[in-house]
Amino acid sequence: MHTVEIGQPYPLGATVDETGTNFALAVSREVEAVELCLVADDGTETRIPLEERHGTTWHAHVAGIGHGQRYGYRVHGPWDPARGLWHNPAKILVDPYARAFTGDYEWGQQHHSYDFDEPDRIDTSDNLGTSMLGVVVAEDFDWGDDAPPAVELTDTVIYETHVKGMTKLHPAVPEELRGTYAGMAHPEVVRHLTELGVTAVELMPVHQFVNDATLQEKGLSNYWGYNTLGFFAPHAAYASSSEVGGQVREFKQMVKDLHAAGLEVILDVVYNHTAEGNDKGPMLSLRGLDNAGYYHLVEGDERHYMDYTGTGNSVDLSSPKALQLVMDSLRYWVTEMHVDGFRFDLATTLTRVEGEQGPDMFSGFFDVVRQDPVLRTVKLIAEPWDVGWGGYQVGNFPGLWSEWNGMYRDTVRDFWRGEPGTLGEFATRLTGSADLYEGDGRGPGASVNFVTAHDGFTLRDLVSYNEKHNEANGEDNNDGEAHNRSWNCGVEGETDDPEVVTLRARQRRNFLATLLISQGVPMISHGDELGRTQGGNNNVYCQDNEISWIDWSAMDDSLVAFTRDLIALRRDHAVFRRRHHFDGRPAARDVEAPLPDIVWLEPDATAKTEDDWGAEARSIGFYLNGHMLTRGDEEGEEPYRDFYVLMNAWWEPVPYTLPGPTFPAEWEVVVDTSSHVAPDGTRPRVRAGDVLELPARSTVVLRQVPEGA
Repeated sequence: MHTVEIGQPYPLGATVDETGTNFALAVSREVEAVELCLVADDGTETRIPLEERHGTTWHAHVAGIGHGQRYGYRVHGPWDPARGLWHNPAKILVDPYARAFTGDYEWGQQHHSYDFDEPDRIDTSDNLGTSMLGVVVAEDFDWGDDAPPAVELTDTVIYETHVKGMTKLHPAVPEELRGTYAGMAHPEVVRHLTELGVTAVELMPVHQFVNDATLQEKGLSNYWGYNTLGFFAPHAAYASSSEVGGQVREFKQMVKDLHAAGLEVILDVVYNHTAEGNDKGPMLSLRGLDNAGYYHLVEGDERHYMDYTGTGNSVDLSSPKALQLVMDSLRYWVTEMHVDGFRFDLATTLTRVEGEQGPDMFSGFFDVVRQDPVLRTVKLIAEPWDVGWGGYQVGNFPGLWSEWNGMYRDTVRDFWRGEPGTLGEFATRLTGSADLYEGDGRGPGASVNFVTAHDGFTLRDLVSYNEKHNEANGEDNNDGEAHNRSWNCGVEGETDDPEVVTLRARQRRNFLATLLISQGVPMISHGDELGRTQGGNNNVYCQDNEISWIDWSAMDDSLVAFTRDLIALRRDHAVFRRRHHFDGRPAARDVEAPLPDIVWLEPDATAKTEDDWGAEARSIGFYLNGHMLTRGDEEGEEPYRDFYVLMNAWWEPVPYTLPGPTFPAEWEVVVDTSSHVAPDGTRPRVRAGDVLELPARSTVVLRQVPEGA
């Protein structure tokens, strides 16, 4: 027999102390009784009634219970789906505050649909052998002298990656560690990241998620992990440890090791929906605890869900209980797991209020985050859209927030594939998207720039395919985005044609060069620097196999070196990492006629006018003043260097005359996407007045040569 005492209503979840564990669970007001279910290794279940409640929180302290104990809950209350009440004690529910999970769901009838018209037919079977259970976790861990790298936002270079896909095929990672948190922190993986020069890894979902029954029936799985069940628990399958609850310690060690290498850890978090899906989906946790307290429900039909996410349900952060769950989770990952920031999947959903109204960009969620002393110090990145009405909110998130800039992605792709009429917007995106962020006081760091991400083509496929090729997903190639703004350079798919191969390589370099010299925060999708392909599949969410895993044996060493050099150029020159938008005013410098912070130039070296941004213009040149001594920007590293950037998306060369007086007298070529730097490291030099033939579809970056150098 277990000694049970009253315990405390807070903190929610299972909290270990010197004598046992405090259990606290928040449920709906209609709940009549709650049973804590302690499950032994052999599946034997011990049920302990929770006799005490404080408001809607039921709680108890159980002596002798500690780390590794499996548990769940059975909740007694009315079954009335028409009123949004789904209480069914036949189902063992997982604690939404559980710090770890064990087991998995083998989907069957007992987890799926219910007969709403005949409630007496509610399935009362529950096989614990096929249930996922929470695990009691002791939070002790020796963090030593761990400290957040605290990289300035504008100095940040993000590497979006997948814990499993990053290391599953890595030859230097021991087989037993591949695809795990420990594998992610392996010295050879860390070495690649640090030598590349990125400052942060953005991990695709690592909150505990579950597989989709529909995918399982096809022999596929939810590889990406956007099907969250537990907002506090690291996904168990990514742990190399066989210890029950060992994934928590392994995750912490990964963070500690990455921090030691100077790398921040950003989590891609999915608070917009859960794995329970629509009203035909499984009842796993929140639905059976307080359905109306956690989800947006359709007014007048309380068993159905508002679906702003395309997944069947949407979490309602206008509800105090749901808001508390999300805020508690965010603080936990910062304070206990030491992560450095979050990328919020479908973040517009987090702003939705009751009913079918549009998003509320002044919602309480933003207010709570803004005043939170923990969260206002970390990186907050929104995916600023969802699938509901008015869901596209790029540029509309408040201060403290950065955003995935979908306009940047689309414009850069269009420019380099030669679309007419893109030059003006391309210039705006290159310079930090002031049209989107400057109005509310945000700087270029609000724009997270990307050309590719997990969702869509890889960089190699972007220049190799005009059409998606998702046949392996089992949906007759109907899934995934059909409008990719891609260009295959003349041949669909892989080819040995030397001209096409050369052009594709140049285009990849053009995209990387554009990304890394643009103002804002660049994000690289994992493996793009290696030349990774998914065979034209632009929606590998269900491909947990060689289609989606990084093939390290096919590494493009020259592309890796090119990417590394670009990141180093960005790191060494603050002119590419401005904290304030350009304003066209002179930058202070010790000359009689100071030049502006940026100057747009025509091929003949004259200043651009409004008439020069026409539909057929497909090349651009701009001067960047390296002497940023005014309006709070960094001074730039010594020696101060000016830059002249030339980009040509035209299919023929364009001659550019280098500007004369008041501009630097001599330049050196530091980036040329049409050729490689000489093996001896020498850099070609050109002088004011020279004519530089800018090759077709190429980027050239010139750096000022100091006088006398």
